[in-house]
Amino acid sequence: MKRLLYGAAIALAAACANNTGPVAGSLTVTLTTPNSGNDGAILLSVSGPASLTGASAASGLRLFAPATLGSVNRFVLTGTLNAGAILTLQVPDVDQVGSYTATVQQVAAPNYQLRSLTGYSLKVSQ
Repeated sequence: MKRLLYGAAIALAAACANNTGPVAGSLTVTLTTPNSGNDGAILLSVSGPASLTGASAASGLRLFAPATLGSVNRFVLTGTLNAGAILTLQVPDVDQVGSYTATVQQVAAPNYQLRSLTGYSLKVSQ
């Protein structure tokens, strides 16, 4: 009986030893657009299971972000928006990437004319 208990205790300890816990890191927000290179601004929202710890725009873009980041955030990016990575998010646990969502709220052409959102989408990935 003691051997069985010792064996179970060792197996449990080994299983727990492999659990590394949350791993902080970066997630990327990627834009799909029917007007690549012909958009001048985007308003988007990002939500997830935990507060973001940082955010930065892709090269050539300017980011307007809230002073304090939370689990739900709205961002504005200006500049020439191309299809591809537009925003990098710092999160407390990259293993929860599937729980983060990004949604296009508005898009404007370089002349500030609002565009239809048809064909626009965002994806959050590691």
